[in-house]
Amino acid sequence: MRLTVGFDATAAARQQAGIGRYTRELLRALSRIDDGIRYRVFYSGQGADASGIPPLPSRFRVRALPVSDRVSNAVWHRARVPIPIEPFIGRISLFHSPDFAAPPTLARPTVVTVHDLAFEREPDCAVPSLRDYLRAVVPRAARKATHIIAVSETTKRDIMELYGIPERKITVVYEGIAPALQERPQSYVSRTMLAPYGITDPYILSVGTIEPRKNYVRLLEAYRILAERGIRQHLVIAGAPGWMYEPVFNRIRELGLNDRVTLLRPSDEHLAALYGGADAFVYPSLYEGFGIPALEALAAGVPSAVTERSALPEVVGDAAILLDPTDVESIAHAIDLILADKHLRERLREAGPARAAAFSWARAADETIAVYRAVAGA
Repeated sequence: MRLTVGFDATAAARQQAGIGRYTRELLRALSRIDDGIRYRVFYSGQGADASGIPPLPSRFRVRALPVSDRVSNAVWHRARVPIPIEPFIGRISLFHSPDFAAPPTLARPTVVTVHDLAFEREPDCAVPSLRDYLRAVVPRAARKATHIIAVSETTKRDIMELYGIPERKITVVYEGIAPALQERPQSYVSRTMLAPYGITDPYILSVGTIEPRKNYVRLLEAYRILAERGIRQHLVIAGAPGWMYEPVFNRIRELGLNDRVTLLRPSDEHLAALYGGADAFVYPSLYEGFGIPALEALAAGVPSAVTERSALPEVVGDAAILLDPTDVESIAHAIDLILADKHLRERLREAGPARAAAFSWARAADETIAVYRAVAGA
């Protein structure tokens, strides 16, 4: 069956991390599979950066909508105006939204990707307006979709438990790792790359948008404990400010850590160097549907400590140590354990890349296409 898939790439043009990275890498991997499927890709154009969408072959036709994503969300998902997408992108066999909710479409079936239900599990970590929007839109989109792609078994269980969606309607497709982050650290560490950020000392790394869910305030408090014990490593947090980020900046000042904590927003190339040069990686997030930074750290062979909650244990297996994200002492102990135990560090350095090798965007693309064909055939 020859398929033409409608695909919403707005997140790739609007976000560097998170769903933007997922959308971008999935598109790139799909473009490398020449199986005759055609794609009608669109993004909400006003205020977007088209460079976030990777170069694509001719069977991917890319169009910008003449409105911002704010307007399209207001029309399609808030007001629920039934303007179909086909007049903008052409006839399609099915539609895939990689960002929770699909626009109205004349096509059946539709596929949506659900990344996590953190706004349900950790509601205090989201801006109230965003939380209320997601609570209105996501369950409706999940129930309306012909099929759901969940990025982990954890997300799949949440969808079933919280929204009553039957298991037969959900397929788990794990995420992967960007090509720039797949090599062992010795092959891409460059102090020259890190110099513009003022990073010359040994450091501990954490990666993710600066927002409450990432739990950086407790990480700072744990780091202060370790600094008082005399550790040499500085703390580097790589991530753009998201929402409710002010407490992180305030806590750095209150704890007197201005000279020992670096906040930065690196490119993917520089992020690879950051992983490669870190003495340890720590990811104390309160909730993750998958946790790409943890997987990237494993691929780089960085000894890692991650939260024991949500999908992180599912992703890292026994290639990282686990911590209680609600306990500052637990975070401090996990970091201290990695820094103090040479044998543990070596075990984690060996185990990380082997574990990460099980995840790839090529595999994610293959499994996504299998969903397309199965759903279209049904």
